[in-house]
Amino acid sequence: MSCEIVSSFTVVPSQIETFESTYGPEGPWARLFRHVPSYKGTKLIADVMQVGRYMAIDEWSSYEAYLEFRTEHPQALAALDEACAPLIVSVEFFGAFRIVRS
Repeated sequence: MSCEIVSSFTVVPSQIETFESTYGPEGPWARLFRHVPSYKGTKLIADVMQVGRYMAIDEWSSYEAYLEFRTEHPQALAALDEACAPLIVSVEFFGAFRIVRS
């Protein structure tokens, strides 16, 4: 069952362009996962009412596949988080959601 991993970011105003290119679907964030077959892609959405507020939505084939990746690649995730820290005021894991299909 497909799973969406959702995180919320507040970005340093002067770093918006860099943040968007880093966390967007072609940036280093998505490239970190790209070699994993269970990773399906990333959407980065910007709040139109509050400049600098974003949601990143990473799609995985399952929540278990996402957890497995995190367990197997902690150093790579930590290194990217550290490199991107100057771009971000705050980050919050919003949740893991299954896609409901009718």
